[in-house]
Amino acid sequence: MTSRNNIYLYTKNDTDSLRRKELLQKVIHQHGFKAVDNFEEASIIVSIGSDATFLQAVRKTGFRQDTLYAGISITDSLNMYCDFFADDIEKMADAVQKDKIEVRKYPILEVSVNKNPKFFCLNEFTIRSNVIKSFVLDIFIDQKHFETFRGDGMVISTPTGSSAYNKSLNGAVVDPLLQCIQVAEIASMNSNEYRTLGSPFVLSSERTLELRLQQDWNDYPSMSTDNEALSIQHVDTVTLSLSDRVVKTVKLKDNSYWDKVKRSFL
Repeated sequence: MTSRNNIYLYTKNDTDSLRRKELLQKVIHQHGFKAVDNFEEASIIVSIGSDATFLQAVRKTGFRQDTLYAGISITDSLNMYCDFFADDIEKMADAVQKDKIEVRKYPILEVSVNKNPKFFCLNEFTIRSNVIKSFVLDIFIDQKHFETFRGDGMVISTPTGSSAYNKSLNGAVVDPLLQCIQVAEIASMNSNEYRTLGSPFVLSSERTLELRLQQDWNDYPSMSTDNEALSIQHVDTVTLSLSDRVVKTVKLKDNSYWDKVKRSFL
């Protein structure tokens, strides 16, 4: 049985990150926790770095459903997934021990390419033309044709991912308590032949989105899940929906999602 005091520290392998990890391990032991080397033995998985490090930690540990995730920032700011500073590890340990934390549940995007086994995203899935040329996607909602897109690409985001790439495309910032996904265009071309909605749109968790690539010598698009690139050739279809899974994160009771949004943008 996994001990509730087992903590797995995820970090980059550079000298500074490893030094910080070693220091945090000592503090963890001082507060009665145990730093483990195998993430499968952990009840709490802690990333040390930035939001990008947190996204990698979740992905590399398999979007575990039986553990809590937490982010420790080594920069001078707390971002969307980092609730603690590296110098505040004692504050984090005290919060856990004295029940000053809450568990926040973040929705996950479920993706399948060419009807192959599904994989997951916490922030967003992006698809873009891989050549200096626009490409064409037929967009289906619940297997019904919605629009035909020609342009540079599309971004499909979760509510938490709505404040990332999606926001730069004039998408809405969405409360993560809403179970939905958002679709935003990247440089669409609207003409008599190709017509899109021309603005981001939001789909409920009950909907399925399907992107079908028109085969015009551009069937090797550039795709990414969160901050990692995918290398898949001959893409025909991409199917996306909101997963039944969630990522459970540790948060302080006085640090809501909208506190984070205000701190990051206002």
